[in-house]
Amino acid sequence: MLTSLLPGFLLSLTLILAIGAQNAFVLRQGLRQEHVFWCCLTCAVSDALLIAAGVAGFGSLAQAVPWFEPVMRYGGAAFLIWYGARNALSAWRGGNVLEVGGQSAGNLRRTILTLLALTWLNPHVYLDTVVLLGSISAGYPDRLAFGVGAVLGSFTFFFSLGYGARLLTPFFSKPFSWQVLDAVIAVTMWAIALKLLLM
Repeated sequence: MLTSLLPGFLLSLTLILAIGAQNAFVLRQGLRQEHVFWCCLTCAVSDALLIAAGVAGFGSLAQAVPWFEPVMRYGGAAFLIWYGARNALSAWRGGNVLEVGGQSAGNLRRTILTLLALTWLNPHVYLDTVVLLGSISAGYPDRLAFGVGAVLGSFTFFFSLGYGARLLTPFFSKPFSWQVLDAVIAVTMWAIALKLLLM
């Protein structure tokens, strides 16, 4: 079991380690200490569902439904362009500062809906979880253990990112740091959107 679980755990970690739309959003929420638990749980559960689908053999969905991939790709790109523009505007205006004590949390429903859009409208998430992890799991003697390992890797990563972000609190007490973060997030979103459009 361990020979399948550990590779699943490590592969899952390496796939989601690179900064992406999900990670940038969770990092931002972790820095603001707003709805961190729900953000981490939403990402991890979403990954778990997609990994389970991949391990169960649903990686051929894009082939079975020809319109699925282009709709997801263009819809995801449009959302990322819009979300990147919001962050670029925030970086331009500046003025954000981290107030740890007594800050008012943003709207939970809006936060989770944004995160769900960043997750489920991104075709790369499907490629990494359903297609890649699903196909690799077939090469292991215990596919279930591989899938469990991959899910554990996702939970470990997102909760570490969300709650570990507070270690950067001193750095983000300066407004300029928020401008840099917003600019990096905007560029990341646009780069992912461009990649989707050029696929």
